[in-house]
Amino acid sequence: MPSVYLDEIKPGMSASSTHTVTERDVELFGEATGDMNPVHFDEEFARRTVFRGRVAHGALSIGYISALLGTQLPGEGSIFLSASIVFKIPVRIGDTVVTSATVREVNGRLVVMDCACSVDGKLVLTSEAQLLAPKRPSSG
Repeated sequence: MPSVYLDEIKPGMSASSTHTVTERDVELFGEATGDMNPVHFDEEFARRTVFRGRVAHGALSIGYISALLGTQLPGEGSIFLSASIVFKIPVRIGDTVVTSATVREVNGRLVVMDCACSVDGKLVLTSEAQLLAPKRPSSG
């Protein structure tokens, strides 16, 4: 999907994506970030926690939001500035995460998005994201 340029972005526009979390996703995320917390890698350890079993990194779901904003809405050339995040429930290996983003407001080049991740219709996290939308390239 090509970028949605600043002059095209309107409140109410939305996009979504879906990703099923795999063992490899968790391993690669842990390696890339250095977050090797046993709650993500050791089932026996994780069973003794509030999660009662292994969970994916919470920041992995934030990555799904970043990917959606950077590839679909607004897309290429957008700059992710900030996000406030509230985690609701954990994501586990094998869960299919549906990520959505809806434009709440456009203020100059700043775009405020309401974002969410859900699994089986249950909210995993909610987020308000702020970003700079790409400007249409000049023709000439």
